[in-house]
This record gives sequence, structure tokens and C-alpha cells, in this order.
Amino acid sequence: MENERKVIILGSGCAGLTAAIYAARANLAPLVIDGHEPGGQLTLTTMVENFPGFPEGILGPELMENMRKQAQRFGAEFVSGAVTSVDLGKRPFTVAVGKDSYACHALIIAAGASARLLGLESERKLIGHGVSTCATCDGYFFRGKEVVVVGGGDSAMEEGIFLTKFATHVTIVHRREEFRASKIMLDRARRNEKIRFLTPFTVLDVLDAAKQAVEAVKIKNLKTGEVSTLAADGLFVAIGHEPNTAIFRGQLDMNDAGYLITRKGTQTSVEGVFAAGDVQDRVYRQAVTAAGSGCMAAIDAERYLEAQHR
Repeated sequence: MENERKVIILGSGCAGLTAAIYAARANLAPLVIDGHEPGGQLTLTTMVENFPGFPEGILGPELMENMRKQAQRFGAEFVSGAVTSVDLGKRPFTVAVGKDSYACHALIIAAGASARLLGLESERKLIGHGVSTCATCDGYFFRGKEVVVVGGGDSAMEEGIFLTKFATHVTIVHRREEFRASKIMLDRARRNEKIRFLTPFTVLDVLDAAKQAVEAVKIKNLKTGEVSTLAADGLFVAIGHEPNTAIFRGQLDMNDAGYLITRKGTQTSVEGVFAAGDVQDRVYRQAVTAAGSGCMAAIDAERYLEAQHR
């Protein structure tokens, strides 16, 4: 097949680009398919201060661009677009990107997971400018400030508790009076003096997109219908993540939430198919852990190909 490669990597975030660097340095000439979000979630952030090696921090898009250039330097090739279908039932594996089709002997899935958002236009405009989906990533920037967390599960409680290390107060807004969070996490949040709860409320808008900064959150009481404005310096959306694994359903083992199941490192349920980053990690979801698993996947793929004499 004309477009046959030794390795194809799906996704160009931290996991995908690290896998590309390692695979390229192993002379595997990997093909990287960018996906829906070229550069991954870090392209939606501003300053990244917890990635090792940058004592003054680095802008998320700049970090991704540097990693991309590093992979290209060693021979990685990039194709823009999102994968529309994959056939893992025969070898070589085939990957379709629109009208184009590619084949490979080893496949690394680093398609990531997308944070669920509220669907507000202002929210989209303010991502990286006061709106965040990761307290661990961005909490430091809200030292001494007032923040709002939206959600009612364990993730929202964890985000809220973590943010109390920096913020003056944390308000957790949830659309129901009962919570999906486990009792232990909910009790822990309720015991924290810096956290207060607003239920049953929904967020209608984030102010002020025109100023490229969060100044307040417009909320609605779902019981009374009353609309009010809550002053805030930041909004953290913690309503879950969706792993980008829909095209692999029925072909690879995944858990109930759709995350790919890996064993013996990064190996999936199909020999020769490896998974790295947020597509298989629902616990840590950090740039550095994604990069680490991308390294692992590339090494696993290299060893697999050597055993196959490819």
C-alpha cells in the first residue's frame, strides 16, 4: 500500500508528540495524525508552570509547538485532520482520514480526552483567560482570588478542595440539590471552611468575554427561577471528560466510561495497538504523565516491531 508506515500515531498532544519524538529517533519515521484538537488541551491554556524544565513557565501553545518541531527534526511526518474510521481486524491496520487512507504495522492511540463544557459562547471565549477545566494546571494563578467550580461529582469536589490552597473562597455550583460525589469526598468538601455550595443553580453566562477576563458568573436558581450575578475571578468546569475513543468501540477493550484498557505497559487488547495519555488515563490527566506514557508507547511499539522483524 502506497501510504503504508511502520507506525502511525493518532493525536498531537503531549502523549502523541512525545511518542513521535521517541519513534522518530528510533528511525521508525512515524506518521502523526493531528486530530480534532491539534496540540491537544494545552493549546487552550496560557501559562504552564508545572512542566519540568521551565522554571519561569511556558505558554501551552509554545510548548506544543516546540515538541512538534522536535519530532519533525527527527523525521516525524504530520497530517492534519481527524480520523474517520479505523480497521484493526486485519494487518496492516488501516486508518482513514476523510478520503485518505493509511496503513501501519503498529498503532499508537493518543487521541486524548475532551473536557465536557457547559456549551456557553462566553465560556469558549474565556478558556485560558479565567475559565479552566483543570485546577491542578491553573489553580496557582488564582491565589487570593474568588473562584467558582461547576459540577456535582467527585471531580468537582477534588477541584474545589485543591483550589482552596490558593483561592480565598470557592463556590461549588450544582444544578441539583443532591450530589453524585461519593460521601467521603462530599464530606471532605463540606468540612472545608473555604468552600460554600449553591444548589440547585445553573450557570447562564460568564462575564466578561469582551474584557478577556472573568469578572462574574450569571446563575439561575432552578427552583425559584431567580437570576443573579456572582462575583468571581475564575470559573472551573468540572463536569467530566469524554475520552476520544468512539471509533474504537467494538474493536478495543475499554471501561464503562470509554477509556481504553491497557496492560503490560501501554498494550491494548489488540496486539500491535498501544494507548497513551488521557485516552487511557482518567486519574492523573497531566501533561507530564501524558508525555511519560507517550514515551512508553513508542518504546513498546518499537519492541513489538523488532519482534515482528519490521
